[in-house]
Amino acid sequence: MSVINPQGLKARSYYNHIKIRPGTPVFPTGQVAWDEEGKVVGRGDMKKQVEQVYANIDRLLEGLGASRDQIVRTTTYVTDLSLVAEIHPVRQRFFAGLELPASTLLQISALAEPELMLEIDVVVMMPL
Repeated sequence: MSVINPQGLKARSYYNHIKIRPGTPVFPTGQVAWDEEGKVVGRGDMKKQVEQVYANIDRLLEGLGASRDQIVRTTTYVTDLSLVAEIHPVRQRFFAGLELPASTLLQISALAEPELMLEIDVVVMMPL
């Protein structure tokens, strides 16, 4: 596995520009702040929603038999850019001690339910 941050690209503490891990890419469904019964967790609370999303990603990884370090890319969709600062501390704890994946963040007008504030999509590299 290697990480590349090419000279001349803006450096950030919460992602790398390129994370290379050999294997087969897996493209799971994006995760939102639903509990196992499909109820929205943390209505109106971005921090609680981010925590639930990352907990769901952990469950997804467990089901794959994968680890957090096998995530090579994340795409985060938010409905309110003013709340993005609440995402980064949770993300940094989730990936603590690991090489961070590449990352994209987008603002969108809505998600599957009006109470959902974000969705995170991951790409996982499974060993050959």
